[in-house]
Amino acid sequence: MKNLVLNGVSRVFSGEDEREVEALFNLDIKFSAGEFVSIIGPTGCGKTTLLRLISGLEPLTSGQILIDDKLVKGLNRACTLVFQQFSLFPWFSVLGNVTFALEMKGIDKSRQHQEASALLKLVGLEGAAKARPYELSGGMQQRVAIARALAYDPEILLMDEPFGALDEKTRHKLQDVLLDIWQEKRKTILFVTHNIDEAVYLADRIVVMAAEPGRVVKDIPITLPRPRNRLSEEFTELHIRIRNLIEIPG
Repeated sequence: MKNLVLNGVSRVFSGEDEREVEALFNLDIKFSAGEFVSIIGPTGCGKTTLLRLISGLEPLTSGQILIDDKLVKGLNRACTLVFQQFSLFPWFSVLGNVTFALEMKGIDKSRQHQEASALLKLVGLEGAAKARPYELSGGMQQRVAIARALAYDPEILLMDEPFGALDEKTRHKLQDVLLDIWQEKRKTILFVTHNIDEAVYLADRIVVMAAEPGRVVKDIPITLPRPRNRLSEEFTELHIRIRNLIEIPG
């Protein structure tokens, strides 16, 4: 397991009329191995940019990203990204989508079917292995995307609003599926969301961000016991506290 550290991380884009836009400014954050951290904030505060910087899909303007004291340069091989869009290969079956990732990982062909089947069982889709993505509901497609991400066996799972396009009932169900996976695999999870309820329900910590420039305004440990009761007084108090931080950033 690996610790992830951001030291003075900033990202500046060139906007219209060559005006510079500070997407992220001077972030200092440590993510410990095995943590589940939610990242929340208003549109434009740089949440997705943060994940892209950590994954190595975008360059830093300044600062450092380290994994266990090793500087990350280029693509971060310790990470895998899961997006809101499912991005499955429509010409592959469910099983084929997962075995593709195993093949890319260099897993021997004789083991691919067995390992892919085990991952589909983990996400509750062992009965849908032969189906094509278009035959599945949105929630089922996202389960396949999660299984495929896990097939790469990342140390860190980066999730960019993975349940944002789903109805509330399906979202709640997949939140529980994700928690079960996290408790079994103990991957470090960085989970971007706009949904305060989702952040409080899932995370060990919530990093609250503000925009203009994108920055951290609060890092809140969540000590509520699991499984969490969304209707409890403590849950509601945290929800209100975080909402106020987002609406009136410090």
